[in-house]
Amino acid sequence: MSSEAGPDTGARPDGALLRLIHQLLVVRTSGKLADHQRGYPRWELANAELRSLLEAGVGGVILLGGSAAELALRCAQLGRWAGQPLLLCADVEEGVGQRFDGATWLVPPLALGRLYGREPERALALAERYGRCTGREARALGLNWVLGPVCDVNNNPANPVINVRAWGEDPATAGALATAFLRGVQAEGVLSCAKHFPGHGDTSSDSHLTLPLLAHSRERLAAIELPPFQQAIAAGVASVMTAHLMLPALDGERPATLSKPVLTGLLRRELGFEGLIVTDALVMDAITGRYGAGEAAVLALEAGADLVLMPADAGAAIGAIAAALQGGRLDREQLEASAERRRRALAGLGAGAPGASGVPGASQPDPEAAAQPDQALALELVRATLEASPGGERPSQPGVNLIRLDSALAAPFLPATAPAVAKPEAQGWRTVLVEGRSPSPWSGLAEAPLALERLGPGPVLLQLFVRGNPFRGSANSAEPWPAALRQLAACGRLAGLVVYGSPYLWDQLQPLLPPGVAGVYSPGQMPLAQAEALARLGMGEDGGQNIFTT
Repeated sequence: MSSEAGPDTGARPDGALLRLIHQLLVVRTSGKLADHQRGYPRWELANAELRSLLEAGVGGVILLGGSAAELALRCAQLGRWAGQPLLLCADVEEGVGQRFDGATWLVPPLALGRLYGREPERALALAERYGRCTGREARALGLNWVLGPVCDVNNNPANPVINVRAWGEDPATAGALATAFLRGVQAEGVLSCAKHFPGHGDTSSDSHLTLPLLAHSRERLAAIELPPFQQAIAAGVASVMTAHLMLPALDGERPATLSKPVLTGLLRRELGFEGLIVTDALVMDAITGRYGAGEAAVLALEAGADLVLMPADAGAAIGAIAAALQGGRLDREQLEASAERRRRALAGLGAGAPGASGVPGASQPDPEAAAQPDQALALELVRATLEASPGGERPSQPGVNLIRLDSALAAPFLPATAPAVAKPEAQGWRTVLVEGRSPSPWSGLAEAPLALERLGPGPVLLQLFVRGNPFRGSANSAEPWPAALRQLAACGRLAGLVVYGSPYLWDQLQPLLPPGVAGVYSPGQMPLAQAEALARLGMGEDGGQNIFTT
């Protein structure tokens, strides 16, 4: 592991230098107000430390968790503590409601990628409205920087970390839709961010857990990975986020996030990007497993990054950057240029920009402006991207509502009142939850993997919540759902199938549905998507036309 700091000159950095260093850090905190409410205390700073860093000049905060109303209060609080214009951002790739309850939660971007293949003009219009909705609600709640769009081309179905977060599986689709989204976001006066440069789509490992390798040639990168970023840059994207992955064709020594050939050589010089370059979170294991918190921050700035996102230890990062400046390893003029890019980005938002709370004359977040989520757009997106395989007669009797999800403890889409549970139960179905590879429903047999005696009698409705998610380690579960589908069909117990999230699982299972058994695919997993999918199966009074014959 590399050393934490540069050489110790013995001199204490002056106040202006320390403030410059602080401006280049973006730290993480909870969207909730109290320390005990933090969902991830390992990564989210406590209020005392956060306030101290903001008062010292830290330039940005990334937020996660809480309701929309809480977020508005939190952003105003952070602005007061900072007393200066502040970058306030969130990973709201699927609308602000993906992270903050009460705002609009939209289908994942890849849903529009599939629609683009059938109705390109409609998909482009929806992508721009998607961006406008996200930008409008972000601004109303105090955020001024949306960490999206994902510009990665998800041409590897086994990708565990990008997957449905991408806008397309080919460069043309991904570039067109991501650019439409960012135009919508920035039209609402909010910064957008193209990520993860130079392209994280064709990986089969998760950079939250390990350092992926992308062993493609420079020519292949230029043909597949780079075009969406080039389109985003041409469209005026405000910022670009780096990828934690090795690209030997560009740099055989360091990951892209810490690579001068990638950030300065390729992104700045060859592609001509003049906006903000921000690292992906340096706390991720792809970086922390190889570099200390201080050394990672120094290497990122040395490579050409402007902003250091989520260093594993903010104090260590600040100390290491200061030592590197004093020792001549980092150039002060370069860091001042980064601070100037940050200043220009904030200035471009206007005097009443969100995130400027605490500055005389600045506007405050307005939670009432986002209190009514855009349910019309959310519903239109769900219905436009739903896919169905018609079936036969509705089951004459209720049976088992078998729901598969990663973990009941980490499933914000499945509260107790979620339609996936409540609607079948209202018609007499009994719910059985399967968490990942939990042993309860499995027999251990390859041809008959479900232990049907444990499920109990009656027809079985399969509802499978599967999608690529960071920290999962794999995009497609190794669970034997194709064999389970055949098993249930063979004994006449398969009542219907709903796949939420993964188009790859749906494409695998849909051809296996026997005649007379209905199936539905919904890219979205949120309750609104559940209600629509089940309505298509004839379970619920709301939503679209059901696909059972009556």
